[in-house]
This record gives sequence, C-alpha cells and structure tokens, in this order.
Amino acid sequence: MFDDFDDPRLDRTVWLPHYLPAWSSLGETRATYLIHDSQLELTIPPEQRLWCGGDHEPPLRVSALQSGNFSGPVGSTAGQQPYRDGLRVREEQEEFRGCLVDGGTVGMRASLYLGERSMASLWLVGFEDEPKRSGEVCVMEVFGRDVQPEEALVGMGFHRFRDPRLAEDFERVTLPIDVTEPHAYEVNWDGDEATFRVDGRVVRILDAPPQYPLQLMLGVFDFPERADRGDAHHSFVPTLSVDRIWAY
Repeated sequence: MFDDFDDPRLDRTVWLPHYLPAWSSLGETRATYLIHDSQLELTIPPEQRLWCGGDHEPPLRVSALQSGNFSGPVGSTAGQQPYRDGLRVREEQEEFRGCLVDGGTVGMRASLYLGERSMASLWLVGFEDEPKRSGEVCVMEVFGRDVQPEEALVGMGFHRFRDPRLAEDFERVTLPIDVTEPHAYEVNWDGDEATFRVDGRVVRILDAPPQYPLQLMLGVFDFPERADRGDAHHSFVPTLSVDRIWAY
C-alpha cells in the first residue's frame, strides 16, 4: 500500500475515518480531515466533541484513521484497544480489513503542528480477532509539550497490552528535528527484530516484534484538561499533515 493523497477523496478501501468506534459509534467517532494539495490534514477544531465523553479518562478529543476494524456484538468485551477493564461494545462493527501487515516496512512523511495539550502518532496494533493479538508497534508519538524549535522527544517502541509474548519496551528519544517540517518516520520488522528510523537514520532496534497481522492507526489528539488559563477557548487547532504513507 502506498498513499500519496493525490486523489482528493479518501481511499475507503484502505482507510476508515473513525477512531475505535466499537466503544462509541461511527457517528460519534468521525475524524475531521481534509485532503488538498496532495496532503492529508487531520485536525481537531474547537467544536469537536469528546471521544467517549463521560467515560474515557482523561477527557480526549481525537481525529484518526485506521486501516482495520473489528468488534464482537453489542455488550461483549471483544473490541480493539479497550481503554479500561470490562469495557463493553456499544455499537457492533462491520469487519474491515483495509490494510493488515505482518512484517515489512510501514512509514509516513508528515509535519506536526501541536500545542501544549496535543499529540500526534502513527502506530500499528493487532486486529484483535483474538484478545492475545493486541500488541502495539508505535512508529512515532510526539506530544506538543515535548517540542522545541529544533528538537523534539519522539516516542517509539512496543506496548504489550494483552499479548503475553510481547515485551513492553517504549522510549522517548530526543531528536534534532523541527517537527513542523516534513520528516519520514518508519519501522521495518521481521520475525526477529524491528528497526525504527527517522529520515533514514536508525534510532532504535528491538527484538521479538508481534507475529500476527497489524493494522495502521494514524491520528492527532487533544487533552482538554491540560489547558492553562491562557488556553481557555482552545482556539489552537492541532494538525497532523501527511504527504505520504506506505506499507510494504
């Protein structure tokens, strides 16, 4: 899969423009996005509602795309990336396998425009048709509070979740980059190890990545509780601007 967003319409054979809708609904989890000038812009405008409002803590707003979607029936606990124990499916999802990968290379070239209370990320997660197939490979994660004009902390690594075979191994690495400029974030993995790169430079190498199909997750997040008094009207619009994304 290679998407350079030359078509102004989102490729719905690959992408679902919602974030983990089983725990809420398709209607309540729709991403705010625009494709223009061969770029995908995921944004969180001031009027965007909370995701799973009243239940998810801390309060969260998100615009995200995902390349797979799966859940059990309403009332079941079978769903992707549950955020607490005992979470129940509120809306059963039609199974969607837009792009699942079990090795190779996944990456994107993107610019990030983040405030103190926002974050952007590209990550891979198990399809979770079985609960143990839930591990995460985080290609990149950047919080606005960790961004300086010429450097940023970029998170990458593994999150175990419910995968008993995967070791938790996540680290935020200081890199000399301006994240508002386009940079390439990428992971390559096989049965033995995963190599994380930024602009072609190897940043981390980890052993024993997940060995089951993973779907792509791409999103920008806003955490309203982190607002200070000067940010009361949250007029800043966090933006993740992607000019290409690939999975080989």
